[in-house]
Amino acid sequence: MKRILTTVVLSFAFCVGICQIVPAPDHLRCDLLLPADKLSKNGLPVNKSLSESITEKNKYQFPVIYNEQPLFHWQVDTSIKRVTGFRILMASSVSVLKKNEPDVWDTKRSVSDKCEAVYAGQPLRSGKIYYWKVQVWNDQNQASSFSSVNSFVYQEKDSVNDISHHPLAAEIQSPVSILKKNHGIYFLDFGKDGFAQLQLHVESDRNDSIWIEAGEALESPSNILKSNGSIRYIKQSLFLSKGSHDYTIKWPVNEKRNKRYPILMPDDIGEVFPFRYVTIENFHGAINKGSVKRKLIHYQFDENASYFNSSDTVLNQVWDLCKYSVKATSFTGYYVDGDRERLPYEADALINQLSHYAVDAEYSMARRSIEYVIFHPTWPTEWSLQNIMLLWNDYLYTGDLSFIKKYYTELQKKILTDLAGENGLISTKTNKQTPEFLRSIHILKDFDGKHGLKDNVDWPQRGDYIGKEKEYGGETDGFVFSNYNAVINAYYYHDLILMQKMATLLNKANDAKLYDAQAKKIYRSFQQIFRDERTGLIKDGDTTNHTSLHANMFALAFGLIPKTDLANTVSFIKSRKMACSVYGAQFLLEALFDNQEDGYAIDLLSSTAQRSWYNMIRTGSTITMEAWDKLYKPNLDLNHAWGTAPANIIVRKLMGVTPLSPGADTIQIKPQMGDLSFATLSTTLLKGKVSVSYKSNKTHKETAVIIPGAVVANVSLKSDAHFKNLFMDGNQISVQAGRDGFFEIKNINSGSHLFILK
Repeated sequence: MKRILTTVVLSFAFCVGICQIVPAPDHLRCDLLLPADKLSKNGLPVNKSLSESITEKNKYQFPVIYNEQPLFHWQVDTSIKRVTGFRILMASSVSVLKKNEPDVWDTKRSVSDKCEAVYAGQPLRSGKIYYWKVQVWNDQNQASSFSSVNSFVYQEKDSVNDISHHPLAAEIQSPVSILKKNHGIYFLDFGKDGFAQLQLHVESDRNDSIWIEAGEALESPSNILKSNGSIRYIKQSLFLSKGSHDYTIKWPVNEKRNKRYPILMPDDIGEVFPFRYVTIENFHGAINKGSVKRKLIHYQFDENASYFNSSDTVLNQVWDLCKYSVKATSFTGYYVDGDRERLPYEADALINQLSHYAVDAEYSMARRSIEYVIFHPTWPTEWSLQNIMLLWNDYLYTGDLSFIKKYYTELQKKILTDLAGENGLISTKTNKQTPEFLRSIHILKDFDGKHGLKDNVDWPQRGDYIGKEKEYGGETDGFVFSNYNAVINAYYYHDLILMQKMATLLNKANDAKLYDAQAKKIYRSFQQIFRDERTGLIKDGDTTNHTSLHANMFALAFGLIPKTDLANTVSFIKSRKMACSVYGAQFLLEALFDNQEDGYAIDLLSSTAQRSWYNMIRTGSTITMEAWDKLYKPNLDLNHAWGTAPANIIVRKLMGVTPLSPGADTIQIKPQMGDLSFATLSTTLLKGKVSVSYKSNKTHKETAVIIPGAVVANVSLKSDAHFKNLFMDGNQISVQAGRDGFFEIKNINSGSHLFILK
């Protein structure tokens, strides 16, 4: 009996140690949408199933898949170091799927180390709901149970919708404070600016009219700023009927803006207006937090997808400002330039895309914006070149090559090689902007001789205000425009490298060879024409000796500064301080972090000067502004996401979390902490959430990371003259610091790991 009992115990212990249950996959995505089966009505969530929505057409909104071969993604537990296979079952009903007898698609066991698949089952039928689930195998050949069931609706593409996307979402918010100013006058503060509608539930003892004011900023305490450039303010009347009633304020349509073909609000949402403050006048009843509500509109946003906190309280406030800005400015479902125009611009989209990826793992809004700007371009030369960067970022974060494949021929035009001279450099001023060329990049339909690309460098280019923090008017640091400009060709060089990579991925060997040769030619010409032989700095153009921050920071960001000139170039860039706009700051900060100038870069991020993100907070804005201050752009918007560079810089550069392989199967974690004593970050990639925590003191520096399941990470830690012994998970390891001064530990599996430098 004792021997039998011992055998049972040993068998149980063996099963616990070897036959562990493999957790089921979760966070299922269809065509990058997470989730793809949630219903809403006029933006608000509804607790109903997709099948119920189909029977009540046009009553509810839900995500729609427009891809006839949708992508499927899922995440696995951190205990799974590597997956070796998966099985997807898809059916036309839940009941069929529960029997594990799929009538649409069964992949069987597919050998793969990916947590993704492309649909290859029966042709999908438009307007139909499909149900699917997935299981995986780990590297011990153990199978997980099936995931929970996910569903989606497939719809054929039409002239308006091409990209799978979510409907707009809404939140009902109460004011954070209410002040009764005088008899019949109430002042309400909703805490933050937002694109929203106003709802009232009030009781009146008479039939009467009240006045409602809404605005983004204050002129003085409890007095809304009424007119100031593009800072929004509105006043309108509302007729109240005697008794208790509900009212929704109907904002007027901006006819001037609508003549410029902006992104329009969908009918199920209606018009929105950006406001934080509300004043109600001539109301003879009582107002409380239940009386007035704000219906905030935004694209789907996961508040828990990211988090940041550090020892620098200003930096923390800047992070909060930028994270909220990404959410607040998503109100159309596209990356738009703010409320003044509500139009997608390539430069806005590029920064918005990176910041959106940093604070939430959401990719469909970027895709809709990319597709829009390809066919509705704007006038700045380098913004055409940003199309290539937008597509590359999409591929890097999603791993989906089909989007590049779809628009590859468009990118070949957007790169502007037709504007190249004999030296390989491109120019908009050498009579190469023919009608045929402009039509090829969709910049106009009927060429009239007056329109075309113009070099931008930064915006605004001009401006009278200088002051103690500026030497030149405008935001270009006195850039001298020439026939051939350094900034434009720095972009061009960077894009040629990206196009070579894309051509290689698409097996277009001749194209790849051509782009590689062009990039090398540009590098040589760039040094010959733009490099000042006396100083090693980059001149603005081919016919000037003027040297600006922009010419040098873009060249540094895009790899055009020879090693012998690095120190002098960085020194010059630092001497110019923040002599660029909120847009240019994206590239300035990238250049600094990429060249181990994290201390100075963090100083800029957490600066309290007038040209800083903290200045936006100090002036009362709760969304990043179009410019550093109204002084530099009198007609600025208070709702411009192209000012959100710190969101993506903190994630990608300061905490150093970036995909190394497309789709983030392999990631890099390379913190650059400057003088911060501690910092904690979580950010979500397609494969799951990445966490990085750093703290330092006199005795050691400690970095803790959590790597998602089935993801491999390379962790790079900055070497320190005082701390030379490196420990990983309690064991000392021998790693030599590279030329960049970092210890790199490669191929670290998923799960929690602790690194200590002593």
